[in-house]
Amino acid sequence: MVADFDQPVRREKTCSVKFDARKAVFGREDVIPVWVADMDFAAPQAVTEALKARAEHPVYGYTLFPESLYQAMIDWFASRHGWSVERDHILMAPGVVPSLHAACMAYAEPGEGVIIQPPVYPPFFSSVRQTGREVIENPLVLDESTGQYRMDLAHLEQCAAREDARILMLCSPHNPAGRVWPQGELEAVLAIARKHQLVILSDEIHCDLVFPDKPAHTMLASIAGPEDAIVTAVAPSKSFNMPGLGLSALVIPNPQLRKAMKQVFDSMHLPQCNPFSIAGFEAGYREGGEWLDALMVYLQRNRDFVREQVAARLPGIQVSEPEGTYLMWLDCRELGLDDAGLKHFFVQEAGVGMNPGVSFGTQGSGFMRLNIGCPGAVLEEVIGRLENALSRRDAGRAG
Repeated sequence: MVADFDQPVRREKTCSVKFDARKAVFGREDVIPVWVADMDFAAPQAVTEALKARAEHPVYGYTLFPESLYQAMIDWFASRHGWSVERDHILMAPGVVPSLHAACMAYAEPGEGVIIQPPVYPPFFSSVRQTGREVIENPLVLDESTGQYRMDLAHLEQCAAREDARILMLCSPHNPAGRVWPQGELEAVLAIARKHQLVILSDEIHCDLVFPDKPAHTMLASIAGPEDAIVTAVAPSKSFNMPGLGLSALVIPNPQLRKAMKQVFDSMHLPQCNPFSIAGFEAGYREGGEWLDALMVYLQRNRDFVREQVAARLPGIQVSEPEGTYLMWLDCRELGLDDAGLKHFFVQEAGVGMNPGVSFGTQGSGFMRLNIGCPGAVLEEVIGRLENALSRRDAGRAG
């Protein structure tokens, strides 16, 4: 059965970060939570049934990764992305964010450089800094006429040429910009990394979330050569809305790179997965396709609604059309507010909880990130609250 995405699912008092941390994050409990990147939809029924079936066995002991789990993942990427993954290249991991940290530890020494492309998911910054490595910023370039970002490849070349540069962390599709990088840009990235002997950690956790009316996602590793040092991070967590289960996978063709990553995990006794994460992981990749297809049609409707309503009803705010993810990047710079004022406007005046753009790097100053993975009625209320807050703001100025 395919879910009814219009049907609200009450998440309050379930220890949900998105809902139950509102007071701690925003200072009030009544904001509409459209921030942290999980969706408000029930996971595929197949996932829930797999968890129920596993729960029926009353012993929840240490658990192996079954071969059927690997095969489900291999089959998924072959059929959905045309990417052939070899079983021996897969290393299970406790999540993509821990994998970012582990990659810094495995492939760069303390003080050496890791290239990131802001504005970008905040753990890209923290994984580098918290492991004692140096952030090298290669900012994306915003085309003001279209609202779309592109890579600054000439500057990336300069960053890669630094003697201390060891790793490039690529976010593909990009969070928060929603770009699905064209193959030409990815090929240029590969060429630069190859020339300067960079390891690329390609975070492709959103690879399945590409809108039906946009070009397909290209897995970086699918166009790489055997000489390229690619570590691909994937997970079913975003695709099937189960990030709380906390299991991901790394695909690392190079045996030396795979060994180095495994040594980092082993040094921290990771991953020590639980039987439920295994059951959910396999069920999503094996049986979640129909649900995902329906989800992307629904998310496209949400995307189009937000784009149209922002243009019609929210003067001073602009939004570009993402190609992938369930995230939209609101350009609020014309409101003339600094980042503290922008947060106050959204939270205190409009009662809407989004991620401040500045948390994605200084390049995100003046932006807000909106999560559209929710029933359409919620987005209507979000737009209405923002419209009313802007009207009150304009009336106050006039008075």
